[in-house]
Amino acid sequence: MLNAAALIQAVKASGIRFVVALPDRTTSEHVLKPLLADPEMRVVQVCKEDEGVSICAGLHAAGQRALLLMQHTGLLDSVNALRGVAYELMNPVCMMVGLLQKEPGVAPARSKRYGLRIVEPVLEALQIDHLLIDETRDVEKVAPAIEAAYGRSMPVVLLIGTEPHP
Repeated sequence: MLNAAALIQAVKASGIRFVVALPDRTTSEHVLKPLLADPEMRVVQVCKEDEGVSICAGLHAAGQRALLLMQHTGLLDSVNALRGVAYELMNPVCMMVGLLQKEPGVAPARSKRYGLRIVEPVLEALQIDHLLIDETRDVEKVAPAIEAAYGRSMPVVLLIGTEPHP
């Protein structure tokens, strides 16, 4: 299981105070909804994932840290923005990406679902660092990954493989 409160705490510990979000079935119930109610966090809801990439880059330019919360289908839809705005312009766009319908205990690359199988190869082709957050013990990787993204001024993707629970 993946503990939602621990995940949120790791995000906050990394200095994130803005969350740019689109509804994601994997994280909406126990991550997005608590973030919307959290007075320490500001949630900016957007209509398209690629505009979320640009908003996160703009927040970085304004000296703020942000997290883009979306589903893997939206990640695939925003490849050009990731290439141009995040990677080529060296913006530390940090993304938490829900892997909708990922099979428990199955690596994304071994999924029966084509859309899940291609997520990591696409990120590798884009040279974007990514890691799978599938269990509560994986949460300890979140803050260091965000810190590294800001330290190198490069994007990072946190792949959420299972629905977080309270």
